[in-house]
Amino acid sequence: MIGLRILAFPCNQFGGQEPGTNAEIKQFAEGRGVKFDMYAKVDVNGDKAHPLWQYLKQRQGGTLVDAIKWNFTKFLVDRNGQPVGRYGPTTSPLEMRAELEKYLNQ
Repeated sequence: MIGLRILAFPCNQFGGQEPGTNAEIKQFAEGRGVKFDMYAKVDVNGDKAHPLWQYLKQRQGGTLVDAIKWNFTKFLVDRNGQPVGRYGPTTSPLEMRAELEKYLNQ
C-alpha cells in the first residue's frame, strides 16, 4: 500500500514488557525483521504521557476511558494528520484493511 507508514512507540507501562533501553528495543525488533519506523520509548498514559499520545487519545477516545489499555493499541491517522480510527490491541492490521484502503485512496 503506497503511502502507508507504521510508527511504533515502545512503552513500558503495560506489565513491564519493554524494560530495555531504546537501543536494546531497536536491536530486538530488527532481529525479528521489523520494517516499520521505531521511535523512542514513551509513556502513553498518566501525567508524563507524550503529547502525541495525549492528542490521539483526546481525538479518538476509548471504550469507557480514553487511556491506552494495553500495548499494540493502534491509531489510524489520515494524510492531514487527523486521527480517524482507534483499534484495540487484538485487532489485526488485516482487519483494518478496508479502512486503510479508504484513506490511502483519498
